[in-house]
Amino acid sequence: MKTAISSPDAANLPVDQYMTAVGQAARVAATVMAAASTAAKNNALLALARQIRQHAGELKARNESDVIAAQQNGLAEPMVDRLRLTDKVIETMAESCEQVAALPDPVGEITNVRRRPTGISVGQMRVPIGVFGMIYESRPNVTIEAASLAIKSGNACVLRGGSEAIHSNLALWKLVQAALIEAGLPANAVQLVQTTDRAAVGQLIAMPQYVDVIIPRGGKGLIERISNEARVPVIKHLDGNCHTYVDSEVDLDLAVKVTDNAKTQKYSPCNATESLLVHAKQAAAFLPRIGQVFAAKGVEMRADARAKAILADVAGAKVADATEQDWYEEYLAPVIAVKVVDSLDEAIAHINQYGSHHTDSILTTNHPNGMRFLREVDSSSVMINASTRFADGFEYGLGAEIGISTDKFHARGPVGLEGLTSMKFIVLGQGEIRT
Repeated sequence: MKTAISSPDAANLPVDQYMTAVGQAARVAATVMAAASTAAKNNALLALARQIRQHAGELKARNESDVIAAQQNGLAEPMVDRLRLTDKVIETMAESCEQVAALPDPVGEITNVRRRPTGISVGQMRVPIGVFGMIYESRPNVTIEAASLAIKSGNACVLRGGSEAIHSNLALWKLVQAALIEAGLPANAVQLVQTTDRAAVGQLIAMPQYVDVIIPRGGKGLIERISNEARVPVIKHLDGNCHTYVDSEVDLDLAVKVTDNAKTQKYSPCNATESLLVHAKQAAAFLPRIGQVFAAKGVEMRADARAKAILADVAGAKVADATEQDWYEEYLAPVIAVKVVDSLDEAIAHINQYGSHHTDSILTTNHPNGMRFLREVDSSSVMINASTRFADGFEYGLGAEIGISTDKFHARGPVGLEGLTSMKFIVLGQGEIRT
């Protein structure tokens, strides 16, 4: 299989011409990728995993230059944290490529075949979307997640990372291209926008002739801009205001452990718990215990009046009055909103009103309450007795994720391989005609 033409060069073209060339190259590559064998796609992914491990030192060196520049430019610490390529992050990238390679290939799967009275058989076939554009901030590991999922799902993609991660992303992208070429696939199946000019984003989201869907992954401002200006469909989520609700019947040891993990395991991800709801029957027993945990870790609690009255007696606790805005807030920091509620109904109503439809968890020993929570909370991931931090494509067994969608169409929740495909109807006949 021949590789596509060499990648367009941002240095030698105006932004509009460069992005047009990128789009054209992506469309050509998408046609080849849609017909690629599972073996070729898996070979590319395994080659990429090997390349990542072999070039770990170089990747960290390139990344360090981005981290230093970000700190000098005053980038917020949560964003700097997302930017870092540690040994663990690098190994996770390699493992995710291997995990995606091990997953079943969804492309070409035929389902729901039914024979009609006319003699024809009608079914559906899963096919690649075509070309997706990915716009993201800070996290260079997203380059590998997007590339690996694009390869396995038979798509082409155009990646535009943040300017703060440009050196890291360029280094990773070159490894992706090398892996594609090694497997006999077009190098332009994965393209990285090489310019940091913001005009490139405006071009990318306004090329329906070349790009089939846009997936923004970053801060609320970025995603709102893309949603408002895009001329192609967008798969998105705006916020990660995730909730943990401690029910009236609960294992308190479990509740403390899970709530602690949901908030403090890592503060910067969108699946970290930002709001804690506690049933009034458990508030006096639970809040002092979790308050001690949060006090030891320096987590500020912005509490309603009932929660504050209980937490005020916790030594060293940082407690402030919650405002109406706190119930909506995605802190991405050691801050959590805390509210005492009188019923499961109130908890569900609060989450559906103030939450971002991302991930919410109930901690309970009451099975009917858990089932009601699953049914009635309108979020892309809903959990019983588990940390919201599990809302992740890697943890869900998707191999990796392109992002979290809080939309209801076309994909919802962590978007993996199936979220990057669509279904088309197929008809199998033996000469039947319509009368």
